[in-house]
Amino acid sequence: MKQYTIFGIGAALVDTEIKVTDQDLNTMQVEKGLMTLVDEARQDELIAHLQDHLTTAEHASGGSAANSVIAAALLGSPTYFACKVAHDEYGDIYLGDLAAAGVAFDESVARGIGTTGKCLVMITPDAERSMNTFLGISAALSLDQLNTKALCASEWLYLEAYQAPSPTGMKACLRARDIAKQNEVKIAVSFSDPGMVEFFRSQIDALVGDGVDLIFCNTQEALTYAKTESLDVAIEVLKHKARQFVITRGAEGALAYNGSELIEIPAHQVHAIDSNGAGDMFAGAFLYALTRGEDFATSGRFGSLAAGTIVSQYGPRLSADTCQHLRQSFFGN
Repeated sequence: MKQYTIFGIGAALVDTEIKVTDQDLNTMQVEKGLMTLVDEARQDELIAHLQDHLTTAEHASGGSAANSVIAAALLGSPTYFACKVAHDEYGDIYLGDLAAAGVAFDESVARGIGTTGKCLVMITPDAERSMNTFLGISAALSLDQLNTKALCASEWLYLEAYQAPSPTGMKACLRARDIAKQNEVKIAVSFSDPGMVEFFRSQIDALVGDGVDLIFCNTQEALTYAKTESLDVAIEVLKHKARQFVITRGAEGALAYNGSELIEIPAHQVHAIDSNGAGDMFAGAFLYALTRGEDFATSGRFGSLAAGTIVSQYGPRLSADTCQHLRQSFFGN
């Protein structure tokens, strides 16, 4: 039995969630539903515009891969996360959150000189999230943060497409991918965001390489990747890129391909107020269930339950107590 179930590598960002209107997005010229990379000056400009909204802001450590790794840890999986933060207040908060969730990391290589990355997450009344991200020092994630010993001691390597814009981050991910293949560590890739798939296609293809064990994506990411408007066509494309995959479909549930059959996963019906972190939560819960020996159908239903629970509250993360309750109510232990 390996020391870790999941080794994740990705951006370390402290999220600030703010409730906004569609008019706010239009006024600020923020593209709805996507993650947009910005510099610190642009992020400060947006925060200044939203100054009267800050009383409704929620703060949390985030990043796509981090959200999934933390979710799995809170559910009971031993996990490791490779990231880069600064010697500043937000860096302290970020690593403190990882430790509180039970995620292992190496602080000696995670810290660097600079500013910890921040993500401004704007939530509209329809529960859609629009993100403007200043990567800060997280953009300099590199091979220096790659703990080869921990990776080889893991069942799964989990990669996020959000590393696509970072040359050093991509080098770390591709090196991690090579090490995983050489040491029988299964590889999962999250497509993360439609914009990543559309504008960084060559990098996404490099992450997938000659094939991975599991891809996580939503409907729009699948269609964009397959360059089609047909979900059936996208499914066939993904079958040639991954041994298994999951396509999340929001209120329509998910489709999970286990290598031989396509399984329809029903949505957990809730009143959605915040979609931020839903896909990440699904992936973390799915991998938790899979690594405890559950089949794809069961893992999918648990992922759907966890994702449905996260969208019914504000913030990208469930509390430790809520995670334990979900696990016990679903699995009975």
